This record gives sequence, C-alpha cells and structure tokens, in this order.
Amino acid sequence: MADQSATADREDAVEDEFAEDEHERVPLRLSRRGIVVLGGLTALLLAVAGWVVFFSSLLDVRTVAVQGLRNDQLTVDQVRQAIGPVQHGPLARVDLDAVQHRVEAIPRVARAEVWRGWPHTLRVKVIERQPVAAVKGSDGKFTEMDASGVSFATDSTPPRGVPVVELQLSQPAQDAAQVLPEAALVQGAVKVAAGLPADVASQAPSMLVRSYDDIEVRLPSGVTVRWGSPERTDRKSVVLRALMKQSAKVYDVTAPDAPAISG
Repeated sequence: MADQSATADREDAVEDEFAEDEHERVPLRLSRRGIVVLGGLTALLLAVAGWVVFFSSLLDVRTVAVQGLRNDQLTVDQVRQAIGPVQHGPLARVDLDAVQHRVEAIPRVARAEVWRGWPHTLRVKVIERQPVAAVKGSDGKFTEMDASGVSFATDSTPPRGVPVVELQLSQPAQDAAQVLPEAALVQGAVKVAAGLPADVASQAPSMLVRSYDDIEVRLPSGVTVRWGSPERTDRKSVVLRALMKQSAKVYDVTAPDAPAISG
C-alpha cells in the first residue's frame, strides 16, 4: 500500500508540473475587440504618414539643387525655369521622369539625372553637350555641334579651342547636292573634328570642306593637313600624330596606309 501511495504521489507531481508547463506555453491572445482596435490604430498611423508624405506641406520641395554645370552658358536659373511647376509641392509627388524630360529638352543638355534628396531637396545632375566643332553659316554665325552631330547653340563667335568648319563646296559637290546634301557634308566634317588629335583640335584649326572626299585642316601656324573623306578617321588620327613628329608644312593622310609630308 505504501508503494502504491508513493507512486500516486509521484504521478500527481508529474501532472502538476506538466500542467504548469502547459500554462506557461499558452500564448497571449488578443480579444476580437483588441484586434479590431489594433488594426484601426495601424490603419490610422499609415493614413497619417501617407498624408504627411504625399499631401501635406511638411515635406514640400524647398530647394532644387543643380550640379554638373561647367560654364556660364547654362545657369541654375535656366534649369529651374525649364523644370517649371513640376518642381513644386510634396517631394514624394514630384514626377522625376517629367523633370528629366524637361531638363533634357534644354538644347545644351545631353543627359540629366534626377532624384529625391529627403526631406526637401529635388536634385538634378546635368551632363552638358561639349562642342567638337563650330560650323560657320552663310550668315557668318557659328553653330556649335557635339560629337554625335547635334547642333545646340548658335553665336556670332565660335567657342574657344574647337575647329571651325566652313563649306567651300566645289562645283561637282554642288551638282551632287541631291545625293550628298550640305547637312551630310557637315556631319562628315564634324566626325573628322571629333576624331582629330587633341593637340590639333585645341588649336582651333579651320576645316575647309570642298566635297565629301576633300576635307582640309588648316592650323593657325600655317600647317595644312589634307584629310580627304571622313572614312577611317580614327586611323588617320593615329597616322597624323606619328607624322607630326617630323616638321613639315603639309601632312597628307587622305590614304592613311600611304601617308605623305612635304614642305
């Protein structure tokens, strides 16, 4: 009987310990009303946060920060003016694509990057077009063109340190205008200007275009480079750099595999 009593006591103790463990494992459960209240508070907080970010004036755009401008030809005020009303209101609601398109519509801008600088700044990075040639028109004005052949500005004087292209078309070139219009000849000359050795281009040489196959580069020093056509411009540039190690008045790279110098 004593053994049975001891066994029963042990079983009771085990059951009590198991019951205590089960009680400790019972998770905290919210009542249905508590869940509704918690959900309502969460929704309210989200609504308030959304209102603050998207509709209130607390996070309005206060500054448009423009970077990347390289000279006074394009100013911060011009960029801001191009952006227009898109730049106003809550920063979160600014249409970044619209801002980018507006900035890139500026003729001097090649590319733009736009992003939000929380909490109040709209940031714009501008990559300006760089002239590789100035094309002299019949009116005496100069049109700046970049390496891709895009014209983006016209002025009464050419920019410093870039070749000046002038059309002096031969009669055969004029007769072939329907096949090779002046615009195509200008594009070819710009390709040559973009491919000139840097030390040659920086001297702002005159580039005379008589025809597609007859482009001549004249340096301020009196040196003449017979370039020929825009074909194989990269190769001609390499050959010209090598030739100019020798002093001469005329360098001929029209046939880059058989160049010549004279004078």
